Amino acid sequence: MGIILEVTPARPDLDRWLPDPAVRVVHGRQSGAPADRLWQAARELRLADTRLLGRLIRWRIPGVAGASSFEDLFCNPPFTALAEGETSLVSGLVGRIWTLRRDYPDVDPEEFRQWARAGTAKVVLANWVQPADSGRSELRSETRVEAFGAQGRLGLASVRPLIRGFEQLVGTDALAAAVRRAERETR
Repeated sequence: MGIILEVTPARPDLDRWLPDPAVRVVHGRQSGAPADRLWQAARELRLADTRLLGRLIRWRIPGVAGASSFEDLFCNPPFTALAEGETSLVSGLVGRIWTLRRDYPDVDPEEFRQWARAGTAKVVLANWVQPADSGRSELRSETRVEAFGAQGRLGLASVRPLIRGFEQLVGTDALAAAVRRAERETR
């Protein structure tokens, strides 16, 4: 299966994929590691390397292995790789995200961009490394969600408590683990 990707600058243009989200979650962690090393550590991070976040992802998306890297997760179904740069990856997911079934149609980037099926949602997940102050690098993560139709908005409302309750794990589990790995391997 060929993936159509386009090269993007460090900070991807998420408005191109989902300009007016109902939910937007942003996290960042700075590191003294060089940008390329930090990005490599983020790409190699496995779900099993994170504490609760990895287990939560496997619970919400049945069939995902703990040994999967986050890069593998975001580049393979049920996700669609939308855009990739030297130190960035934008992925998407569409469907009924509030169910425990894998109710996520496989779409290509153009189908993702046009997705607006009532009773579903569209999710953009972006991760990238950007320059920070004093020669440091920063690993960033942004998630955006939009729901379509009354059933979609109702479904999204049902998972908002999960989002609010667990979104901080992106920073405390995943980004922190990638920063630790990059800094350990830079020494």
